[in-house]
Amino acid sequence: MQIDRIDAGILQCLAADARSSVSAIAARVGLSQSACTRRIQALEASGHILGYGAHLGHRRLGFRVTALVDITLGTQVEEDLAQFERAVGEIDGIVECALVSGAQDYRLKIVCRDLDDYERMHREHLGRLPGVNTISSSFVLRAVPTRGEADALFGYGA
Repeated sequence: MQIDRIDAGILQCLAADARSSVSAIAARVGLSQSACTRRIQALEASGHILGYGAHLGHRRLGFRVTALVDITLGTQVEEDLAQFERAVGEIDGIVECALVSGAQDYRLKIVCRDLDDYERMHREHLGRLPGVNTISSSFVLRAVPTRGEADALFGYGA
């Protein structure tokens, strides 16, 4: 499915506020509600929209520490990668996991209540993950606001 200007507008509306009504999106992109609904369904079916969710205020919820954790495994065997990924998926507090290029194999984003909570997670979970060779942690001091996913994607190369 090729994304045109109207589809891009729909994606920008939904990325900015996934709770936007179809009528509001339709008005913004110049479509009828039924045509807009069909476009949204097509974007979902094609995998351009993977789901809908809320951005949570981690700090407001009591998770005051965000750690970026780089992990290097002992091997690059597909079975070992899959075993590591399954284990990571079972640990509360890991909000993102990415297989990355470079010196490390994975980058995790972890939210914790405080440094003691992170130390517990490191001791009880990270250090016990299968195949781990090295762990390197950095702590987020301040998250810098960005333009947002849809604006960054559809402004790219324009």
